[in-house]
Amino acid sequence: MSSLKELIILDAQNEYESAYDLSVNRNFSTPKIYSANDDLKKRWYIYFSFRDPKLGKMKRVTPFYGNANKYKTKEERLSVLVTYRKVLLKLLKQGYNPFVDNTELYLQIRCKALIKEDQNSKKDSSNSLTAVVEKPIMNLKEAFDFGLKQKEKLVNSTTKRGYDNHVKNFLEWLNDNHPEVKTIDTLNKQIVSGFLNDVLDKTSARNRNNYRTDLSSIMQVLEDNDIIASNFIKKIPVLKSIPERNKTYTNKTQEEIFECLEKKDPILLLYIKFISYNFLRPIEVSRLTIGDINIKERTIQFKAKNSPLKTKIIPEILWDDLPDLSKLSKDLVLFTPDQIGGIWETETGNRRDYFSKRFKKVVKDPFGLSKDYGLYSFRHTYITKLYRALMINSSPFEAKSKLLLITGHTSMTALEKYLRDIDAELPADYSEMLKNTHE
Repeated sequence: MSSLKELIILDAQNEYESAYDLSVNRNFSTPKIYSANDDLKKRWYIYFSFRDPKLGKMKRVTPFYGNANKYKTKEERLSVLVTYRKVLLKLLKQGYNPFVDNTELYLQIRCKALIKEDQNSKKDSSNSLTAVVEKPIMNLKEAFDFGLKQKEKLVNSTTKRGYDNHVKNFLEWLNDNHPEVKTIDTLNKQIVSGFLNDVLDKTSARNRNNYRTDLSSIMQVLEDNDIIASNFIKKIPVLKSIPERNKTYTNKTQEEIFECLEKKDPILLLYIKFISYNFLRPIEVSRLTIGDINIKERTIQFKAKNSPLKTKIIPEILWDDLPDLSKLSKDLVLFTPDQIGGIWETETGNRRDYFSKRFKKVVKDPFGLSKDYGLYSFRHTYITKLYRALMINSSPFEAKSKLLLITGHTSMTALEKYLRDIDAELPADYSEMLKNTHE
């Protein structure tokens, strides 16, 4: 004997029919919802009465709970019970009787469901075939151009340029190594893995992972727009890589560099002082315009790595080195190759690269500095200096709390990790403790 629960769950999979006309004589009452006055701690259910064939009178039937009481909000629980109530009305009209065996009714409903599923399956197959015939498959360049176009609306220009470069190199590699791959549907995991392995052999695990991330991001756009079936690059593992970081300058080297630049390149020196004294990143200095500097309040606003807009004070040690900016247009770029405050029609990344190459020519090569030293090293150097100065008269926590306001790190945890990474936090001499171990 099929239960009421089996019948309701089965028939709920089909389309609902119109409400029933209950104005004629009937053997059942309209099913109703019991919501326990909206008390979610109590059980909610559907209840109705059915005419007892032996007594000829209406008799309350065992309430139907289904899965309603596993839901924890009023809206969800009521929604489920409304569905149960509607299906129960349909079943009662079709002949459900709680006092007899309903197996025959169950088989009738099941048969209808199977027929409908088969019809829908054939219809879907026909539609899929039509789609394949009517919708041409994109070639590789078309597909990646589409993905890049979508990304253009979501990322900044620097990130977009990275996407463009990685896709360009990937397509060139495909043309040289797999000329038979012409359309996006012929690209597969094995081919992309081969490209990433080639990048790894020629560069580093970090660069290989960056390629994987960017290509996967573009492929995800194609999956989301039904251009490819799935983004298989997500299944290619990320390799463990050792992050590169610029080393901190010694006091002697830093002082010698500043003395050299005072004579040879004052513009580059001021650029470096924004990194050193304001703890900005080179890309952040390269973005600055005259309008970003509030002359009255001696503050600076800039787009930071971890926030859309950040404000910092300009310390007196840096302010005294700035020329008079009051008469300059706010739209002018603060640092250009030839002057402070001028027109420089190029992207921010190009400005940063220009000053990096200029630093290499004027400082790194003459000083014989390795690739571990760069413009970013000045940020590490001066944060280390400041932290150690704060530690003279403060506890570690007090020193870090003050430093956090100055550097602009998002949290104490982030600052502490940064200090560990640059080895700013060193212990006191522990020689005496070592001597005691020998006694």
